[in-house]
Amino acid sequence: MWYAFIDAQRRLVRTIADRTQLWNITAPSSGESPADVVNAFRHWLLRSMSAYRQAPPFGIHSVSSRGNGIDIEETVVDSLPTGVLRKFTRNCAAPHSATQWPVMLCAPLAGHHAVMLRETAETLLEERDVFVSDWADARDVPPESGPLSLDDYVLALERFIGVAHAHGPPVHVLAVCQATVPALAATALLANARTVPYASLSLLGGPIDTRISPTVIDRFATSHTLTWFRDHVIDIVPPPYRGAGRRVYPGFIQQGAIFAAHPERHVRLESAYWAHWLAGDTRAATLALRALSEYAAVLDMAERYFLDILRIVFQEHLLPRNAWWVRGRHVEPDALRRMPLCTVEAELDDITGAGQTHCAHALCGASMAPLDRQITVPACNHYDLFTGTRWRDAVHPALCSFWRDVEEAASKVRTRPDKTSTNRSRRQA
Repeated sequence: MWYAFIDAQRRLVRTIADRTQLWNITAPSSGESPADVVNAFRHWLLRSMSAYRQAPPFGIHSVSSRGNGIDIEETVVDSLPTGVLRKFTRNCAAPHSATQWPVMLCAPLAGHHAVMLRETAETLLEERDVFVSDWADARDVPPESGPLSLDDYVLALERFIGVAHAHGPPVHVLAVCQATVPALAATALLANARTVPYASLSLLGGPIDTRISPTVIDRFATSHTLTWFRDHVIDIVPPPYRGAGRRVYPGFIQQGAIFAAHPERHVRLESAYWAHWLAGDTRAATLALRALSEYAAVLDMAERYFLDILRIVFQEHLLPRNAWWVRGRHVEPDALRRMPLCTVEAELDDITGAGQTHCAHALCGASMAPLDRQITVPACNHYDLFTGTRWRDAVHPALCSFWRDVEEAASKVRTRPDKTSTNRSRRQA
């Protein structure tokens, strides 16, 4: 189909972008050096075709919290064909680091690399260590590594949560967008197995039940058959990629779909970058370029995973119908009835309909639990849930409050005297 042709164009763009570094282009009157002009043009070429050789790194070396600088160390603590688990550790000398339990940030696999959540991770690191599930680009996974089904990602999260707990206290699981479905399944499987290495579950803007307030995306997914999607959007990875021969939903199709659905976001990011660059504000232009590069960091999804998501989440609704089995294990959301649950929705979300995430409370039988939270953020769209002002000023503080309450409740349980031991002591006295 089109994959080999698009990839050839990308290679051509990379060649041109590399050669621009040798060009002598006159700087504009605002005073930037020729190198600034060249780099601006070069990055525009690369992101216009999503032609970066690899996704930009998280590159979080430090964060600022309460006026204090905190050094951050990034390590890979587990690896699977589906992806790796990254740990971002705050400097041990950082204030407030000893009492805060870490966060396991479950990134969505919906066409973007996990680095799109870089700002999310940075904000979380102001208070806590953070683990991030960083999913592999299917084009780089050899076919012999397996089909990369939705089951594979559920089991990967189940394992990653356990690995994260092995590094210290229980983690707060935080899932964003499409990751809410496999995250809820993974935590339910762990709870059903009486293995609970996590302290709470938070779901942000996820399609737990797309029958509720269906959006344009939901209706499109249900109005086309799996055969239609297989015939029209699935392609084959060409050489020389390690995944050559694998059937995938290509990132370049997802890039076009995202732009068609939300052109205003792309235009806003581009406008901010060029406005800062032309004004000579190097720092602001650098931050805007970072956001643009992260937004352009698309990846290929394996055919099996892509079709599984369409069938299980959008067409057959197996999770809310309590009819989902993962490798012979029944996903029972009711197993989470005693687990503190926080759901967050955006008032202006046109990707995840109103009530699609909040329904997890009833699904898990936890709607009356005292620690639970059900938050709808006003004047907030889907992306605002994890980036920008609304994320920093509304969503993150609400999550921190929820996590502190969970930790305080757990602390009271640990320090409560055992009644049997107390009675035995009294009898002996």
